[in-house]
Amino acid sequence: MVIIKWYGHACFEIIDSKGRSIVIDPHDGRSIGIKPPRTQAHVVLITHEHFDHNAYQGVLRSDGVVHSMKTGKFMVFEHEVLGLKTYHDKVRGRRRGEVVVYKINVDGVRIVHLGDLGYVPSDNELRPLIPVDILMVPVGGTFTIDAKEALQLSDKLSPRVIIPMHYWVEGINLPLLPLSEFLKLITTRKIINLEGNTWSVSSGEIPENTVVVFKLT
Repeated sequence: MVIIKWYGHACFEIIDSKGRSIVIDPHDGRSIGIKPPRTQAHVVLITHEHFDHNAYQGVLRSDGVVHSMKTGKFMVFEHEVLGLKTYHDKVRGRRRGEVVVYKINVDGVRIVHLGDLGYVPSDNELRPLIPVDILMVPVGGTFTIDAKEALQLSDKLSPRVIIPMHYWVEGINLPLLPLSEFLKLITTRKIINLEGNTWSVSSGEIPENTVVVFKLT
């Protein structure tokens, strides 16, 4: 069983079947107007070095490891990770720099976290990420792809589950669009609204053709 927790914005924690924690894109909470993540990560993955994605000091164990913008294939414990270079904007990073997308295979669950992806990559660029079980995709626009582009990208990657992220929630002080802008475009997937910020899933029980919405607590 894999446990996924959302701490708002683009920050997720993935806990494997042995209880080991991998946190992606931690923020410090205060800087963006929401609660900080409360956990102790064995490993932190950072997609890009912006202040709302790289605050590893608040979540990393004393013996933990940080991988920032690491590309290529590498291992986190026995889990294979692929880091794929992409861009934070539509002009090959000239405005906002590069972003490393991570694909993590945790206990047979293939998770892709798109970070602050700012454009819709070509099919050829996306090919190394396929197949995808769970896609964590930004939908709030302004700094990333917007709701329509997120749906377009999801159609290209065909994940079993879409988890929207990086959108406006109450308290956040960034000019992002709300989740409703994305959900109103969903016509062929079932929307699962969780009662909290935690979801458990196993490789044999991944719901097909769904959007899973976390509740920030």
